[in-house]
Amino acid sequence: MNTYNRFPLRLERGSGCWVWDQDGRRFLDAVAGIATCCLGHSDRAMRRALSRQLGRLQHVSNLYNIPEQEELARWIVQHSCGDSVFFCNSGAEANEAAIKLARKHGHLRRGIERPVILTAAASFHGRTLAAVTATGQPKYHRGFEPVVDGFDYFPYNDLDAFQSLLEQHEANGPAVAAVLIEPLQGEGGVNPGDKTFFRELRRLCDANEILLILDEVQVGMGRTGSWWGYQQLDIEPDAFSLAKGLGGGHAVGALVVRGDADVFEPGDHASTFGGNPFACRAGLTVAREIERRNLLRNVQERGTQLQEGLNGLVSRYPHLFLGVRGWGLLQGLVLRPDCGVTAPDLAAAAIDHQLLLVAAGPNVLRMVPPLIISAREVRLLLKRLDAICRTTSPT
Repeated sequence: MNTYNRFPLRLERGSGCWVWDQDGRRFLDAVAGIATCCLGHSDRAMRRALSRQLGRLQHVSNLYNIPEQEELARWIVQHSCGDSVFFCNSGAEANEAAIKLARKHGHLRRGIERPVILTAAASFHGRTLAAVTATGQPKYHRGFEPVVDGFDYFPYNDLDAFQSLLEQHEANGPAVAAVLIEPLQGEGGVNPGDKTFFRELRRLCDANEILLILDEVQVGMGRTGSWWGYQQLDIEPDAFSLAKGLGGGHAVGALVVRGDADVFEPGDHASTFGGNPFACRAGLTVAREIERRNLLRNVQERGTQLQEGLNGLVSRYPHLFLGVRGWGLLQGLVLRPDCGVTAPDLAAAAIDHQLLLVAAGPNVLRMVPPLIISAREVRLLLKRLDAICRTTSPT
């Protein structure tokens, strides 16, 4: 179907941080399947693990106990603030599970007949109908009305606006079941969360018995230099959603929930494919390889290198850029609105320089390379990006 504006590029194979097209041209990949291929392409450990898994068992459904699923759930719980995990296939599905969890919590714990979930403007939570309604960007709602009832929005990192909206909804008694929010907004323009805002958000949710649910789909699994985005904000959520990097390029999502917030019972939610042996083997391989290779340290070091290099580009091309923002290996180069080019324009121009980049809205050029990227590859990324800027600059 005609649902994508695709780049004129047909990719055929990959290795590490590189991909090749049908003509044999080699591209440095700073997209990584949109923050997904954290171990890079055609990783040796992933190939071995998944080949062995295909020789054993790939799918049985959740009618039975699945050892690989239990093992991955244990790993997530041991490395996070969560106590239980629901597995699904994508970030949107993980957020749909979170929305259902929030509504049941609102009914059971707060006695709310029609629960409301508060989310942030400029957020992105997925393309299914409830997740796209939770997304605080009207452009994603157009053409799909009526959207799902029970959502309202506040400006990201704006404590006064959040308190005002909360008071408005709670004026006549309990009404808000949960807050669903990204620790760092990805699609909305690479906007990092403010620590003071999130600490107060945590306090207000605790005071009102409201669930704080974090969408970690893009930032989870080491993307920021810590396992989870919430660790960058010095808080712990009641639940958080995962996908993208969790499977390293394979379809798996998860909702991770603390024990006191887990109101699901058998029959409340389910997934045919969610958490099958193959997907969970992929997740286990990703987790173990990040640990074995000490990739969190690499993300921290290469993230600092990338951010410093991008700041250098801002200094050299002040007519193009306003600044840089992001955490770890999720960095956004912010364009001036009046510079004459857009982030999608630069992402398209990058193809001629054999570099893959992705926009985050019209004015932010996003870089989310594999977590294995080397110092040399970061230097090459910056060199190619500099060349793009030179050809974009007025003569």
